[in-house]
Amino acid sequence: MLKDSFFYTYFRSLRVVDKQLCAPFPPFQVSLVDNDLLKFVKLEELVLSANQIKEIDTTNLPPTLKVLELYGNKMTSMECLCTRPPPRLQHLGLGHNKLLGPLESLYVTSDYWPNLISLDLSFNDLTDLQGMVSGLRTLRRLRLLVLQGNPLALVPCYRGFIIDGLSGLCVLDDITVAPSEKHLFRGLSHSGDLLAHEARLVVTVGHVRGVLDSSVLDPEPGPQGPFITYSYYVTYEFVEDEEGEGDEYGRVLAEIVKPPPSTEQLGEDIPKEPIKEAEDSVGSGLASQSQSGELEESGASAPLPRPMDSAEELAKLRPCLDPWLWPSPGTVLFSTVRKPWSDVIPCNYEMQHVLKDLVRLKAFLLSGTTVTIVEEKILSWPAVPPSPNSPSAAKKEKGEKDKKGKEKDKKGKDGKDKAGKGEKEPAKEQKGSKKKKELRKDLRQDPPVLRVLGSGPVDLEPLLSGEPFVSTVCNFGVVRTLETDRLTLYRDSKKNKSEKAKNAALEARKSKTTLPAASAGPGWPGTASPLIAPDSHFNISSEIKSLVLVYESDYRPDPLTVEIQIQLIQGHSTEEALRRLVP
Repeated sequence: MLKDSFFYTYFRSLRVVDKQLCAPFPPFQVSLVDNDLLKFVKLEELVLSANQIKEIDTTNLPPTLKVLELYGNKMTSMECLCTRPPPRLQHLGLGHNKLLGPLESLYVTSDYWPNLISLDLSFNDLTDLQGMVSGLRTLRRLRLLVLQGNPLALVPCYRGFIIDGLSGLCVLDDITVAPSEKHLFRGLSHSGDLLAHEARLVVTVGHVRGVLDSSVLDPEPGPQGPFITYSYYVTYEFVEDEEGEGDEYGRVLAEIVKPPPSTEQLGEDIPKEPIKEAEDSVGSGLASQSQSGELEESGASAPLPRPMDSAEELAKLRPCLDPWLWPSPGTVLFSTVRKPWSDVIPCNYEMQHVLKDLVRLKAFLLSGTTVTIVEEKILSWPAVPPSPNSPSAAKKEKGEKDKKGKEKDKKGKDGKDKAGKGEKEPAKEQKGSKKKKELRKDLRQDPPVLRVLGSGPVDLEPLLSGEPFVSTVCNFGVVRTLETDRLTLYRDSKKNKSEKAKNAALEARKSKTTLPAASAGPGWPGTASPLIAPDSHFNISSEIKSLVLVYESDYRPDPLTVEIQIQLIQGHSTEEALRRLVP
């Protein structure tokens, strides 16, 4: 039979990891260490990871300890460990706790840990890089250090500053310190006061593929409209820096979600009363159900939002917006430039984010971001003319008459002068083109109808684990159909044939090639006739039909995807770090 004395003198390692008592006892985890642990007189390794420990009374730790691991607990400070720390301790693991504050650098000195060789403080909330290096510099035997996952590890000079400040360090964040790194970062630790304690990240959005061409489903607009235009853009969430450019980010968000006012015109101002009547007449037809089952709202019946400078004010607009287009709390919504539809939409977007609130940034990287592809549909209508009885209309009409009279007199004088000089008057513009210009000038736009084509999360935690960038292709599945792609193919093929015919006619006119009178058919004069037949000459319908059949036999639509990359800017030398200080 074993005696207690043998039991306590035999064990040199003790592991109590994520232990819970079972029924009939209520479930709980280890939260404290009592003095019974002192009975293990030869204990060298104590592992109490993944428990509920907030503080440890070091007077209850055996003085023979060489390894102490407290990963994944709820410790907020190292102060409790410094009351009477084990004098022979060589490895201390405090990763994935809640250590926070600049005072933590006071508890990592040789006064408490004279024999410490390895220290792991990863994935806490430490922010004072300069103070931490000052404390760690006193640990003469320290060879292995892990600080990744802390906010202080997000600044560009992080690795170089530590390597130059701790000359005896061999491994930093599980990466061997190379002699070339020591040479490149020489002298950087002496410039700590000059270095900016902020993180820099660059977001790049590449190509969007597999977008549904919704324009082929719309009917041809009549003389009174509506004239429909589609554009596409990508949005992503990013952390809002309260210490940095919060006001600027608020304006970005307001610009993205703000629909243009319904009275906005591309030309002259229109009185409000007729427009209000027109809005009432068409407002009921501007809400439709999208193919993905989401309701598209034009916002014509709701009060229009105004530009705002804060996310709090924009929260009032939440019922009017698609939930996917609303950023998470503490984040800001950024958007690429709106682009027209094509098989491959190049976004060519790049944005650098500079953030000083490193704790907030760490929390954002842990939660990740959301990327969304948005379709924006805008209906434009001819402007409603003002009432002829209104005083503003009469005044405007009188001004136009005076203006036309002056232009007529001026043209008469110019015509006489040119006739006297033997010059000819320039040819008048065609009436059709003039009408088109006036039509475009007088169009008014309804608020945009936004539809989310695809949305999904992007994991950013690798940036905290030491990766320099996260690059991925977000795949939202296939949103195109055979019917819409058939219509798009037919339209593009017809357009290409029409352009070829026009180009051939233009070349024929340039070469002044004419057909003989005898060979000219009905409606084809022998003089100045282009060497090309109308569109029917090319038999467009049969060619397109055969092309569509070939296309359908091997139909494999591309999924809806977008390329995105988030890069954490890191310094690679002392020269590069100091160059950033030059404005």
